[in-house]
Formats: sequence, structure tokens, C-alpha cells
Amino acid sequence: MANKEIEAIQDQVNWHWRNSMRPVRFFAFDARAAFPFFLLLLYARLITLFIAIVSTFLFYILERYGLTFSSAMRRFRLTLSGRKRPALMSIGRRRLKDYG
Repeated sequence: MANKEIEAIQDQVNWHWRNSMRPVRFFAFDARAAFPFFLLLLYARLITLFIAIVSTFLFYILERYGLTFSSAMRRFRLTLSGRKRPALMSIGRRRLKDYG
């Protein structure tokens, strides 16, 4: 019995490491969704309120699909560039040289 209690205490000591890579949350949303509201506090206009509401809705839609902001940006980049991309750009490729 004491052995299980010691293991439970050791697990509790290491809980903070398990949560160290969790995304930062602002209420129910990603913390990056709070940035437009910070701008709204600095520049209180109707257009800023509209931008804050639209960006919050965008973050909500992303979370419904199970995407974080960074993974959504990677997916957006993928749709712009296409699925098949060369490893090196044509400018960076080395040309064959004939020293004869």
C-alpha cells in the first residue's frame, strides 16, 4: 500500500511537466484570439470591434476542426503552394560544369 502512495506522490510532483506544452488559453479560446481585443481597448472603434469578433469566430471554427493557429497557418500555406514542392528552388540548384 505504501508503495502505491509513493508512486502517486511522485506522479503529482511531475504533473507540471505534462502540462508545460499545452496551448495558452484565454477563457475558452486560444490566447492569440485575445490580441484583437487588446487592440480594441487601445483603439475603440466599430471596425476594431468587428475585427475582434470575426477573429474570435475564426479561432472558434479552427478549434472545432481540431486545429491550432500554427497548424492552420501551415495548412493555409499548403493550399497556396500545393502538395508537391521541390526540396530546392530552381535558383538554388547547382548546375553541371564541364571542365574539359
